[in-house]
Amino acid sequence: QVQLVESGGGLVQAGGSLRISCAASGRTASSYTMGWFRQAPGKEREFVARIDWSAGSPAYADSVKGRFTISRDSAKNTVYLQMNSLKPEDTAVYYCAANLRNNDYRSRTAWGYWGQGTQVTVSS
Repeated sequence: QVQLVESGGGLVQAGGSLRISCAASGRTASSYTMGWFRQAPGKEREFVARIDWSAGSPAYADSVKGRFTISRDSAKNTVYLQMNSLKPEDTAVYYCAANLRNNDYRSRTAWGYWGQGTQVTVSS
């Protein structure tokens, strides 16, 4: 069993930056591919970014490419999402995910564990 706890969300002005974190606990947490999804009010949960266990092969949604960076500290079992040049449309609850079970990483059903989410609000 893996527990995921997100932190670092908040309110930021458009054009600003924010870094959110996800701390994973559990014996095998460091071996999992980790990812971030987000869900805006009235919308489906969508893929944002993912990173594999060796911190290589990051992948991003087109909407955040060039603005967001995913990274991980395996010693701390923590994954980060650095968000720059934030836009009002980035406003959402951001969820951490772990244990990618197939190659369809953009699908929420491919992930085995989820955190509770952290709210990110970008004001215009």
